[in-house]
Amino acid sequence: MQIAKKQQRLGRGAGVLLPVASLPSRFGIGTFGKEAYKFIDFLQAAGQRYWQVLPLGPTSYGDSPYQSFSAFAGNPYFIDLETLIDEGLLTWEEVCAPGWGSNPADVDYSKIYLSRFSVLRKACARSRHTDTVEYHEFCRHNQEWLEDYSFYMAVKMHFDAHEWLRWPEDIRTAQPEAVASYRRELKNDIEFWKFCQFKFFEQWYKLKAYANERGIQVIGDIPIYVSLDSADVWMHPDLFQLDEKRRPTAVAGVPPDNFSATGQLWGNPLYDWNAMAEDDFAWWKKRMAFSAKIYDIVRVDHFIGIVRYYAIPYGDLTAENGEWRRGPGAALVSAISTVMGDSKIIAEDLGCVVPEVEQLRDAAGYPGMKILEFAFDSGSANTNLPCHYEPNCVVYGGTHDNETLAGFFPHQSRYSNHFACDYLHVHKKKHLPAACIRAAYESVADTAVLQIQDWLGLGNEARTNFPSTIGTNWRWRLQPGQLTETLSRRMHDMCELYARLPLVEPEELPQDEEEKPAAEKSKTEKILKA
Repeated sequence: MQIAKKQQRLGRGAGVLLPVASLPSRFGIGTFGKEAYKFIDFLQAAGQRYWQVLPLGPTSYGDSPYQSFSAFAGNPYFIDLETLIDEGLLTWEEVCAPGWGSNPADVDYSKIYLSRFSVLRKACARSRHTDTVEYHEFCRHNQEWLEDYSFYMAVKMHFDAHEWLRWPEDIRTAQPEAVASYRRELKNDIEFWKFCQFKFFEQWYKLKAYANERGIQVIGDIPIYVSLDSADVWMHPDLFQLDEKRRPTAVAGVPPDNFSATGQLWGNPLYDWNAMAEDDFAWWKKRMAFSAKIYDIVRVDHFIGIVRYYAIPYGDLTAENGEWRRGPGAALVSAISTVMGDSKIIAEDLGCVVPEVEQLRDAAGYPGMKILEFAFDSGSANTNLPCHYEPNCVVYGGTHDNETLAGFFPHQSRYSNHFACDYLHVHKKKHLPAACIRAAYESVADTAVLQIQDWLGLGNEARTNFPSTIGTNWRWRLQPGQLTETLSRRMHDMCELYARLPLVEPEELPQDEEEKPAAEKSKTEKILKA
């Protein structure tokens, strides 16, 4: 299997998974403001090398970052309002007036949806961004997706936020006369959505630069599919499996699994891979080149869909009647490899993995994923056990789709917990979460990523997502004061013990334990007991 350019390994290190939305802020949801900078400082002090975030795109119905109005645009919710105050575009009275929710540990998306854009419109009206070189450079460099997205959002809001399939026929099918007419009518609204993207990326690039300067690389996350309710599908229907009325013929999901007895019905339109192959996957190359610019490392969600994908008949209420179809495989990966530059890819290879997925992943040099919560239910042959790891992988306690470690073990079977205790050398079930963190760090996996909830020892009240459900997900938020100096020292010591400190080669250790200084032995013993 030939790939144009094989990726180099990530190198040994550790990171924390925390969605931007989960950062503290005064305005109902995490932003690119002061708390984000404080979190980066915390990561640096904790000896971490990576900050993994969830997709940054504008969210749709259900608030999932995996269902976005654009594969390129950023979520206006993450624009920091305090920064706009400092720039003279808003006042404290204006940003505090709406009220952003009564519970600082919870994201109230309905309040944010109803108030955020009216506040941002005030900022746009006062801004002189159109007079700046920076704004025009931004528009020029991002013209291809920015024009489509801004126009799409303007039309969408004009029709009370309905998805494009419910728009009048002329604009639904993007007839040239209708497009020209709506562009004239909605000129000011189009400009507003461009302003939001300008401010989003202005703030994001500053934050990412701050992280990089402190040795922190950002792991971004991109869904393999795009939302049906998106500018991408509306403006590029020829790239998707749609009928003559531009409705999907089949949609994406996965068959019944551990998360759901009826499978997961995602509802995303499927790519027309044959059509994409005709121009050497030009849309995908643009998407990945853009992702390589805004992230240091890109986690491709549902990587197995590149080899084979699950197609569910459009209109079905569950995923039970789908079928597997062949994807583009090496052809797409080879095309992507030509545009990534210095950025790297993590392959989310969880689920119904077949040998072809592993072969493609290894040929490309991508690290796959291991999940410790999946490791203890089927004996010593389970490939999620650290004894089976190859160095080129990323180990997680659990991902955003899983329970927290503290919430996971209390309801597992007696067999699973007994096996986990034996494997991890602990005697009590309550010690298993900390033992999992230690197992991840001491493993040969190049990269260990833990949810911040697991470092804090939080239960399932802090869970990020419950797959196949809607209405209660993506809401948990970190609170000011939870990230303590004591925690950062503990994390740093763990990184030091297991050679995961960033950009520092571990010193040569004494051959004899007795030669180790007493203070060093004391530190080691303290970490192992934590």
